[in-house]
Amino acid sequence: MDMSFLSDLVLILAMSGGVMFLCLKMGLPPIVGFLVAGVVCGPGGFKLVGSVHQVEMMAEIGVILLLFSIGVELSASELMRLKRPVFMGGSIQIGATIGLFVLLSVAVGFGFKKAVFLGFLAALSSTAIVLKQLQTRAELESPHGRVALAILIFQDLAIVPMMLLTPFLGSTGGDLVSSLGMMLLKGGAVIALVLLLTRYVVPRLFLAVARARSRELFLMASIVFCLSVAMLTAGVGLSLSLGAFLAGLMLSESEYAQNALEGVLPFKDVFTSLFFVSVGMLVDVSFLLQYPLMVLGAAVAVILLKSLAAGGAVMSLGYPLRTAILGGLGLAQVGEFSFVLVKVGLKEELITGFGYQLFLASSVITMAVTPWLIQLAPVVANRICGTPKGKGGKPQDHTELTDHLIIAGFGPGGRQIAHAAKRAGIPYLILEMNIDTVKRERKAGEPIRYGDASYPAVLEHAGIHSARVMVIVVSDPTAVRRMVGTARGMNQNLRIIVRTRFIGETEELLHVGACEVVPEEFETSIEIFTRVLVEYLVPNQMIERFILEARGKNYRMLRTPDLPTDGQKLMTPHLSGMDLAVFGVEEGAPVQGKSLMESNIRKEHALTVVAVDRDGKMHMNPDGEFTLGVGDLVYVFGSQEDVVDKSWLFKAE
Repeated sequence: MDMSFLSDLVLILAMSGGVMFLCLKMGLPPIVGFLVAGVVCGPGGFKLVGSVHQVEMMAEIGVILLLFSIGVELSASELMRLKRPVFMGGSIQIGATIGLFVLLSVAVGFGFKKAVFLGFLAALSSTAIVLKQLQTRAELESPHGRVALAILIFQDLAIVPMMLLTPFLGSTGGDLVSSLGMMLLKGGAVIALVLLLTRYVVPRLFLAVARARSRELFLMASIVFCLSVAMLTAGVGLSLSLGAFLAGLMLSESEYAQNALEGVLPFKDVFTSLFFVSVGMLVDVSFLLQYPLMVLGAAVAVILLKSLAAGGAVMSLGYPLRTAILGGLGLAQVGEFSFVLVKVGLKEELITGFGYQLFLASSVITMAVTPWLIQLAPVVANRICGTPKGKGGKPQDHTELTDHLIIAGFGPGGRQIAHAAKRAGIPYLILEMNIDTVKRERKAGEPIRYGDASYPAVLEHAGIHSARVMVIVVSDPTAVRRMVGTARGMNQNLRIIVRTRFIGETEELLHVGACEVVPEEFETSIEIFTRVLVEYLVPNQMIERFILEARGKNYRMLRTPDLPTDGQKLMTPHLSGMDLAVFGVEEGAPVQGKSLMESNIRKEHALTVVAVDRDGKMHMNPDGEFTLGVGDLVYVFGSQEDVVDKSWLFKAE
């Protein structure tokens, strides 16, 4: 065994762990620490690591596993919905970036071919860094996260024609047309093979593996499958990471997706850290110290021009300026594939040795500052777009809807809410920032409008002043806070319900004006313990009581007590254990056909009927002679425990 490589690997992992610990203590992004560790131990630093090539090979595995996990989480159907931002947004971003760098390079004296090559290098962004940051910040599902992913996918595809064009730009030339034609044929063959595998081979393969009931076998099968598809795409000239992404897509909509994802996550984190260390090893510290202003100037120029090009591409897709700023700053760094491409350019004499070192140093700087750029992007967007504030008074409404529900965001959560509102006969209006979703759902008959719900004008057109409830199911935490603050400023009586990912975000959302916050991780825990109790054959009524108690204790802490309520929430201390509920009388229920006196609802079951809705007509405070019929909606008041325990009175026997 090569002990030198083993000692190098132990050193890198130990340094990475120590640097990561320091970064977490100092509040710095771990990626910055990994890059610094690579600079320190690499050939351009203290030369502590000799097996640089082996480290780079292992680092490539980290990128492969990262793209595999992204593919598993995305799903093929979601990718199909992203086809417009992938091809249109990606092509505009790459074309605009190349164009800007060609103009700049020609202006400072470079030849046209060399200027185009520099545009190639700058046009690519770091898939590993951007997706890692978006995952960490839970923003991969946000509008800017989706469009950034789409553009990165197109960049992975674009590296192939760039690699083919580079010799043509250099001294060796080549038959460009035949090379591109052959690559298109190979790419088409790979896509056809992937579709066949997805339909006929992969489900049968993983079914056989799952039946073995071995975690080790399933993990091994997942990794072998991922690496095999990656090698297949690399074999035809495409990138390894693109193949890994396709492998993840193949598994994404199967029942094996989550098991495969959970298995590879620990390996992904370790190998991805090696990738960032390997990037840092490329930097020559002596060159950086000799030409600091030139390196910093090049890095700043790359960030500014790439932000401008990427932001313009996002806006061309119909997204608002805020999303364009977030997406543009997120894609402002140089990508890892540029390091592969620059070696080809060095061989073809498209770049000098000095230019090569300048490129490496400035590129690593753009990568290192990316976490801060992504964190700073919302602040920059607020400064440029302005922070919305509530307006005094009530402007003229631009909608005929009254007492309606506003749904901000039309992902899976928004769809469920809209479906429930439609079935219950509640008037609703949807606000969505994905223009493709708006067009598709509008054709399907949904009352949906394009717009950012954090802008007063958009909410005004949605009838915010006459709305009763606003539900926000958007994945961008910063945008959610803006939406809550704007809506609260425009309508003090509006009931605002927000979905968030983590319980830790609830306090700030309540502070800016949310009435109720529903954390996903809390609801997930309720669903888990419910299934556990069902498995142990605990009676349904007892399970419902446990759920009611859990939600009652926790959501009392997640509500805003000093905001106006809708009259159905009784907040006085003496009535804190009481509840108002509505039940529909089913065919064959114990109370069907009986008067309130005969059914003994109040005397025996401790429930007070305060109203009955029959065929749209409300009967308030019905007397004891009132007879209940099938389809009546009965409003009852009582303790939370009695409301749950006595629900059987209104259900079919």
